[in-house]
Amino acid sequence: MSNIVNEFVEQYIRDMLPQNTGIIKEMEDYAEENNVPIIQPEVAKLLEVIIKMSNIKSVLEIGTAIGYSASIFTRAMGKKGKVVTIEKSENMYKIANENIKKAGYESNIEVIFGDAKDVLPKIEGKFDMIFLDAAKGHYQEFFSLCFDKLKDNGIIVSDNVLYKGMIASNKYVMRRKITIVKRMRKYLTCISNNPDLITSIVPIGDGVALSYKMGRSYSE
Repeated sequence: MSNIVNEFVEQYIRDMLPQNTGIIKEMEDYAEENNVPIIQPEVAKLLEVIIKMSNIKSVLEIGTAIGYSASIFTRAMGKKGKVVTIEKSENMYKIANENIKKAGYESNIEVIFGDAKDVLPKIEGKFDMIFLDAAKGHYQEFFSLCFDKLKDNGIIVSDNVLYKGMIASNKYVMRRKITIVKRMRKYLTCISNNPDLITSIVPIGDGVALSYKMGRSYSE
């Protein structure tokens, strides 16, 4: 199964989106030509809307890749926005920094080279939004390391959480992916039942979980 959404619906939604230009388009083309995973266009647009409507000004991202999503976030936040993003691949780290410089976002985006499990404990401050888009089998660990870095009333966005339908149904699970599937299911159960979060799992792209961190003043 390659799509979790009807392919005609997915294509219709994508056809409705305005085409990107400049370095953003160059990154999209590079990702397609080199099989580099980036956030899907409808997911990117959803996150732009969330950033705008929630007045998000700071983002912590786990999984930089070529700097595409960090650039999308910065474009949505404007020049006063700040993204701190972590990448463990040296090649991706170099490419991301080149792309970010081309986009003119080098003063807005800080790319940290290293494994998120080692880097996260050293990051100071709190963020309006945290974006998880790295190794799917480690989301639970990443969550544990970064939850305290999310401000009250902030948002955690977890990408690719339905993983080509495998998370929802065993009939789609490939044997070599069983461990990842089990871990992702455990993660989704965790964030869905966490008393400090309100979570919605949205069947868009490859599945996106949106989790709102309730403030201390929150009451039902």
